[in-house]
Amino acid sequence: MLLDIIILLIGFIVIIKASDVLVDAASSLALKLRVPKMLIALTIVSFGTCAPEVAISFRSVANGDGVMAFANVIGSSIVNVFLIIGIASFIRPIKVRHATVKKELPLLFLVTTAFSILMLDRLFNPLTSNTFSRRDSLILILLFCMFLLYLIGMLFKRQNKDLDLEEQGKYSPLMSCFLLLVTILLIIYSSDLIINSAKEIAKALNISEKIITMTAIVIGTSLPEMIMTVISAKKGEFDMAIGNIIGTNIFNICIVLGLPILIYGNIVLEGFGLIDILAVFLSSFLLFIFARSERKVSKKEAVIMLLVFVIYYIYLLFS
Repeated sequence: MLLDIIILLIGFIVIIKASDVLVDAASSLALKLRVPKMLIALTIVSFGTCAPEVAISFRSVANGDGVMAFANVIGSSIVNVFLIIGIASFIRPIKVRHATVKKELPLLFLVTTAFSILMLDRLFNPLTSNTFSRRDSLILILLFCMFLLYLIGMLFKRQNKDLDLEEQGKYSPLMSCFLLLVTILLIIYSSDLIINSAKEIAKALNISEKIITMTAIVIGTSLPEMIMTVISAKKGEFDMAIGNIIGTNIFNICIVLGLPILIYGNIVLEGFGLIDILAVFLSSFLLFIFARSERKVSKKEAVIMLLVFVIYYIYLLFS
């Protein structure tokens, strides 16, 4: 157990330092290429930090354990907004650009709403069970294609009016790309170390499997996003902070969940109720409402997010 604690601490140190460098490298690349930082956050950073969720989802659906895949994606979507954005905004209120309120957040809300509706088979037909089919996953992948078209449009527009041409990047484009690759790999590897060590420590302390899943797996796989977002907010890189979460949640729902179901087939949603679906829906709805109000997520709104997270997890523990 002592060795697991040491590995856990090393994992946290590596992931924090790697995330710090990742923020600077991503920011430098955006500045050197004269593209919006939001574009880098929505693509390279968010897709890269999704790697732990991708591995878990494909492994679980391939083994016929669709429940774990859904728990991972639903839990990550809730944790990413209520816990991660909540913590980051409490430390430093996150300013949100006009384009994000008008475009990126509505896209996240559309994807999350569609996902929530697709999970409600029994509500529309009480005689059927809640099942996620290949047809459902195809809808999610089509929504992701729409998201990709938006990203391509953002790349070609380059949105120079939003760029600070006086700001200089810390690294050259080549060094930025190298550091992005290395830091993402380090984040993925260190998050695996943290998850595995946390599982062993929990088992040694006789903590239930349910609590292990809720903490070590769901929160553990969200560590890359958490550290990345908090560090971005502290550095004032608000596009990186919120863009990372928007891109991650869209990628998680559409690809991390949609693609393995499209490949391996339908799964029955056992153990998921209206409260879980409502929590997923609220994650994108409240983020959109809070960001739209004053073009920032304030400390007061951060407290509301954290309270929703605590209430939901208390419900899970005692349900």
